[in-house]
Amino acid sequence: MKKTSRRVFLAASVKAALFSAYASGSPIMSGPTPWSNWSGGQTCRPAGRHDITDEDELRKILRSSSGQIRPVGSSHSFSPLVPTDGHLIVVDQLNQIRSYDQKAMTVTLGAGARLGDLGAQLDAIGQGMINLPDIDRQTIAGAMATGTHGTGVTLPALSSMIVGLRLVTPNGNVLNIDTSDMEMLHAARVNVGALGIVTEVTIQNRESYKLKKREWAAPTEDILENFADLTDNHRHFEIFPLVYSDYSLALSMDETNEPIGKTETEPSDDASIAESLGLTANPTPAERRKLSNITASRIQPSESVDVSYKLLSNLRNSRFNEMEYSVPVEAGAECLREILKTIYDKKIDVVFPLEYRYVKADKDWLSMAYGDHPHATISIHRTASEDFAPYFDIIEPIFWKYAGRPHWGKIHSLKHKELVNLYPRYGDFMELRKSLDPSGRLLNAHLRTLFNA
Repeated sequence: MKKTSRRVFLAASVKAALFSAYASGSPIMSGPTPWSNWSGGQTCRPAGRHDITDEDELRKILRSSSGQIRPVGSSHSFSPLVPTDGHLIVVDQLNQIRSYDQKAMTVTLGAGARLGDLGAQLDAIGQGMINLPDIDRQTIAGAMATGTHGTGVTLPALSSMIVGLRLVTPNGNVLNIDTSDMEMLHAARVNVGALGIVTEVTIQNRESYKLKKREWAAPTEDILENFADLTDNHRHFEIFPLVYSDYSLALSMDETNEPIGKTETEPSDDASIAESLGLTANPTPAERRKLSNITASRIQPSESVDVSYKLLSNLRNSRFNEMEYSVPVEAGAECLREILKTIYDKKIDVVFPLEYRYVKADKDWLSMAYGDHPHATISIHRTASEDFAPYFDIIEPIFWKYAGRPHWGKIHSLKHKELVNLYPRYGDFMELRKSLDPSGRLLNAHLRTLFNA
């Protein structure tokens, strides 16, 4: 069997299970202003859509209107944070860098700026974001509001990098929130769009830097036994456990001054990999594990060096829905093992590998890593053309068993009665929400279940 690479192995796994590519177009709906999220799993027909161009325009809209409003950015959340029959406030056009401070290494920009567009702009002024999530198509305000994070036991969620923001409340008032009031900043960062509409953020950056990325395959248990050392020894370290396999794909990244470049062994073609996996032959779980182990063991390590923003995030061509929970780091490996065993025992047909990584603790009230100790995060995925509910419904209770906290932008079924016990500052956030939005204009059906409103 020929050697292959991690990247094409993943691509072939998906292709073999899907048999054909998922159509990327969003569903077409009748009505004046239909909306759909990126995966097509969330849709609505709002009464109006307002593509605001500046803060004054937003304030006028809020003061001259009544009824429900919801902010929307890149529509990359999988959970129903946006759907409304009221009015959508679209922040896409608030996307410009407004100022920067080279001494403080900060940049102030519009809330609708896309993470993926910022890298080159920041690099041009000698700055780089401290970390980025696995996907970078979100707006900066949306990533902050949902607690989106990257990888690294010493690196907190993106919300922790926000040192200032402007928040327009439902009555049109403007709040300037910064590090002079850390209590309010901790409250307002991860806000799920329930406190107001963010129009501007200031990000704490650092000098531009390069990373060296290494990718390889290894037995999952070997990695888990050494996970603490691997996370301590690398700026970034994560694994993608392969279902129906004893292997994981590992990824590390560290700062470097080496020249930009990469080394990777390419396979002959995707079909040979799909054939070796045996996924099209409807194998038993045991046969599938054997075939997957053979192929995974032949994955060749690869290395690449580039500017940080070009390596921290990845392009996702296949659309999907996702569930992600964080659990206390000491419970992470056990939780992951139980999920993998459940998939195997129940013969759940799963295409995507899982994703397992650490994130640093922080003090943002609704952060999934709130507290004094790092958290492990585990993600599961379902292609957008498939019904995710049967799979997610089986796995989600395992997260609960380990005191899991959900990612706000991803699928979960928790309500107020469970959430209030998972987030120590949840009650404080609810009180703040009521004070800023007493009539509940920012609450859609989903948020009402979260905040018992």
